Amino acid sequence: MPTVRVLICFLILSSLSACSIFGGSTDSDDAMGDGNIPIAEPGSELKDVSFDYDSVSIDAGAKAVLRENAQWLLDNPSHKTTVEGHCDERGTSEYNLALGQRRAQAVKDFLRTSGVASDRLSTQSYGEELPLDAGHDDASWARNRRAHFSMK
Repeated sequence: MPTVRVLICFLILSSLSACSIFGGSTDSDDAMGDGNIPIAEPGSELKDVSFDYDSVSIDAGAKAVLRENAQWLLDNPSHKTTVEGHCDERGTSEYNLALGQRRAQAVKDFLRTSGVASDRLSTQSYGEELPLDAGHDDASWARNRRAHFSMK
């Protein structure tokens, strides 16, 4: 009988622990933003930039944001960042991984020409795998076409 009680206690504690790890209401949930993307580390001033459909071109609005990001990185030389390239769900996984990589590289190149040292920047493509918005419409797809900054 004591073995059964120990087993039941273990199962209850295990299930409570699993709830806190996999979606239970804890303080660690505050670290998640919209969709699946973690919110940038506290104090980070780096903002995401968006892309047009099937494009790696950095438009005027994105350039303004990237200039601010570059200035923040220049003012904070001890910080390194990974530029993450993201896409919407249209297209094959392989195509979107390549497109996400080209987006991340375009942003990295812009930051480098703005004076940020190359060794402080890395790139990672997630393609369509980590959508910010899980919807299946133009507005959702527009939110998912982006470069996101992850502080190291």
